[in-house]
Amino acid sequence: MKKEDLVKNISKKTGLSQRKVLAVVNSFISALREGIEKDGKVVLVGFGTFEVKTRKARKGRNPRTGKPINIPARKYVRFKPGKALREKVEK
Repeated sequence: MKKEDLVKNISKKTGLSQRKVLAVVNSFISALREGIEKDGKVVLVGFGTFEVKTRKARKGRNPRTGKPINIPARKYVRFKPGKALREKVEK
């Protein structure tokens, strides 16, 4: 599902205009991004948790040349689904 599809779906269910729903969805995404940047974790009970994790630096290999390379440590965002969402998906 794309953002456009999400907006249309919410608009149908709520009766709000797509323009208003788009503003709400954009605000939600912005607030989610700010929460992750500031606190490193956002918990949406019943849905899941977005959390910043760190990958360790490690040695790798260039697939073209076969030469060893150093892969630096980096941060990434992990999503862990909540129990209710996990159960719905597993059905």
